[in-house]
Amino acid sequence: MLTRRHIRVKVMQSLYAYSQSENNNLNTEEKFLLKSMDEMYDLYLLMLDLFVQIKDHAEEYLEKAQQKHLPSQEEVDPNKKFINNEVIILLKENESLQNALEARKLNNWSHDDEYVEILWSEIRRSELFENYMSTRESSFKEDKDFVVAIFKHVIAPNEKLYDYLEDKKITWIDDLPLVNTAIVKMLQKSVPGKQQALTRLFKSSDDKEYAVELFRKTLLNDESLAGEMEGKTPNWDKERIADLDTILIKMAICEFLKFPSIPVKVTINEYLEIAKEYSTPKSSIFINGILDKLSKEYKDEGKLNKIGRGLM
Repeated sequence: MLTRRHIRVKVMQSLYAYSQSENNNLNTEEKFLLKSMDEMYDLYLLMLDLFVQIKDHAEEYLEKAQQKHLPSQEEVDPNKKFINNEVIILLKENESLQNALEARKLNNWSHDDEYVEILWSEIRRSELFENYMSTRESSFKEDKDFVVAIFKHVIAPNEKLYDYLEDKKITWIDDLPLVNTAIVKMLQKSVPGKQQALTRLFKSSDDKEYAVELFRKTLLNDESLAGEMEGKTPNWDKERIADLDTILIKMAICEFLKFPSIPVKVTINEYLEIAKEYSTPKSSIFINGILDKLSKEYKDEGKLNKIGRGLM
C-alpha cells in the first residue's frame, strides 16, 4: 500500500516535527515515524469496516420499520438487496479483517455511530442506490459494481467523514487517497465465495528498512548535508528558504550519496512532486535548480556510487 513517495512524505513530516521540537531524542522521533505509518493501516481497516457497519445499520433500520404500529407494504416485505450484498457479506465474514480490527482495538464506529448513520442516509438518498434497489435480484458483478461506485461517489468524498478523520488523526488526511485507492483495488478483485486478502502496509520489508534508514541517515548527517547546500543558493538567504525545502533538499542529497540503488532521476522527480504538494509555489523550481546542479557535480567528482545500469 505504502508507495516510496508516501514513505518519503512520512519521513519528511517526522524530520520537520523533529526540527520544530525541543525533544532531541532520535529514538522517540523514529517511533513517531513508525507509528505514523502503522496508523495508516488502522485507517485502511476502519474504512473497510465501514461497509460492514453500514450494512448492519441498514438491517436494523429495516427491522425497526417492520415493528411500526402500521407499517407500509414495503416495510412489511422490504427489499433486502443491499443487506444481502455478497461483497459486503464477504467483508463481514473476512477473518483477517475482523481479527485485525479486534487486535488493534479499532471500534471507532461503535463509539461514533452517527457517522455510520450519516453515510447510510447519503447512500439511501443517492441515485446509485435507487437504481440498484429497483430490482430484488442481483448478480455478484452488480453487487461489486454497486459497492465500488458507492465507495467512490458517496463514502470517500463525504465531507463529514473527512472532518471526523482529520480530527482523529491529522496524518490520516494525507493517507486517505492512498488508502481509498487500495480499497477500490481490493473491492474490484472480489470473487464469489472467496475472502479477499488484505493489502499489506509495506510492499516488502525493504520499504520499511528504507523509511528508517532515510530518516536516520538524513538526521545523523544533518551538518554534512547542510554543508553540501552551501554556496548552491547564492540568491537566497537562509532565512528565505522554507524549512520544508531545506528538509527535502537534505533528504534528496542523502539519497544521492547514501542510497546506491535509487536512480538520480527518480530522487529528483520524487522530491519535486512532494515539493509541489507540500511546500511553496516556487519551491519545486528552487529545489530542482539545486539538485540538478549537485547531481552534475557529484557525477563529475565520482561521488555518485550508484549500482546498476541507468542509475546515474
